[in-house]
Amino acid sequence: MKTFKNPILPGFYPDPSICRVGEDYYLVTSSFAYFPGVPIFHSRDLVNWEQIGHVLDRPSQLPLEGQGVSRGIFAPTIRYHDGVFYMITTNVGAGGNFFVTAKDPAGPWSDPYYLDAPGIDPSLFFDEDGKVYYHGTRPAPEGEKYSGNWEVWLQELDLETKKLIGEPIGLWRGALRDVIWPEGPHIYKVDDYYYLMISEAGTGHHHAVSIARSKTITGPYEGNPGNPILTHRHLGKEYPIVNVGHCDLVETQHGEWWAVGLASRIYGGYYRNLGRETYLLPVIWEDGWPIMSPGTGKLEMEYPLPTLPEGKSVIPSVCDHFDNVKLDLKYNFLRSAEGEFYSLSERPGFLRLKLRPQKLSELDTPSFVGRRQQHIDFATSTVMEFTPEKENEEAGIVLLQSNEFHFRFVFTKKRDGESVVRLVKCAGGEEEVLQEMPLNVSKLYLKVAARGQDYSFYVGETSDSFEPLMENVDGRILSTDVAGGFVGAELGLYASSNGESSDNKAYFDWFEYVGV
Repeated sequence: MKTFKNPILPGFYPDPSICRVGEDYYLVTSSFAYFPGVPIFHSRDLVNWEQIGHVLDRPSQLPLEGQGVSRGIFAPTIRYHDGVFYMITTNVGAGGNFFVTAKDPAGPWSDPYYLDAPGIDPSLFFDEDGKVYYHGTRPAPEGEKYSGNWEVWLQELDLETKKLIGEPIGLWRGALRDVIWPEGPHIYKVDDYYYLMISEAGTGHHHAVSIARSKTITGPYEGNPGNPILTHRHLGKEYPIVNVGHCDLVETQHGEWWAVGLASRIYGGYYRNLGRETYLLPVIWEDGWPIMSPGTGKLEMEYPLPTLPEGKSVIPSVCDHFDNVKLDLKYNFLRSAEGEFYSLSERPGFLRLKLRPQKLSELDTPSFVGRRQQHIDFATSTVMEFTPEKENEEAGIVLLQSNEFHFRFVFTKKRDGESVVRLVKCAGGEEEVLQEMPLNVSKLYLKVAARGQDYSFYVGETSDSFEPLMENVDGRILSTDVAGGFVGAELGLYASSNGESSDNKAYFDWFEYVGV
């Protein structure tokens, strides 16, 4: 029997949502304060996914100015109806809940239609009678008696006017009494029932999936006596897969049911540098209720393949030589791509980064081009042509969790004019130079290798002459368990003049990332 391995999208791809159109499947995930926003993937076998674009790829769709890295875009939902794709989500720091539409899921997508809807985590349900319903989560109307005292609510949406109409209705507050953060709601119609599936107890260790049903979409909803239908909170903090939840269901063209959901892999203790990743698990129905991961009741790292035509494995390129006119879809920026801080055309075959005054430690748009860390053990490297002209100028590789928690592995200049390779640790907003090495070159090779939570930093004048700058540096500051927030670690190329104006530039010939 052929099997597949989880996660299907490794690295920081949380809050997955899925829809099927014929034999094609489309999946989106949260992107928070990274730009472009809401990566969208396509598959025909539910296992092998190819990114086909970003839903929010224009500044007019995605204002992120001044937002922390764990703000921005929360919990998108993708749905398809009558020839149109809909993606609905929340920009928590600019505009709130909105949806966009497209005929082609690869884009372009419309500008946002903002809704007068409180709360977060919106979803859409298209009923058989032609009505469309918005449902999301909001603070309980009687007031937030305790943090997380929210409810799932519903209101009709008029697609012609792009407005909510009628009265809002509270639907459900979760399976447990006084539960916190009922969120990520999705409604499905199966046989004679409307099913409302949610996550509850927060997106941390106690995350859980629960479900209720009703004969009418407005309720009342009765909870499944088997709730929660998926959680790992009872397995302890040494179990390798934690915080399982935020699921979305899909039925295949052959009548099988599957769910996508998020979970995290811990390593080096209870630390989750990779963030919340996307997993796939089978679902069956018994006595009118869904059974997730039947037989074990927990998310497994390996399952039999879905009964679908076997897809072609999507093998990502290991090394990017920057030969294309556009950046690969795996790359992103912080908050925006405006300001022309990067170029692939100024010097063909190189990524050019202009040294902007913005710092990585600020809630701004620095000269940063990043990608997700996707493996517990990995190596990433680059070759850079750069000559720092002043002590404030630096360029190199960064390992980023947030503006307050990151590593900068950069070439810079000291006050006395000596050029050095420097490793800077920023934890809690406090910066510390861990190590530096004098180096008088204009072209240098940088490499970071991670074995679990041990991150080692190497520098060389040629590709075969690496020597250690510092080895076995504790990488746990790259986990949300230290830094807080909702994102996973990113690796990227960076250049800054640290508050000063500069015309200097750094040129990167290639950027390599290898999971080991």
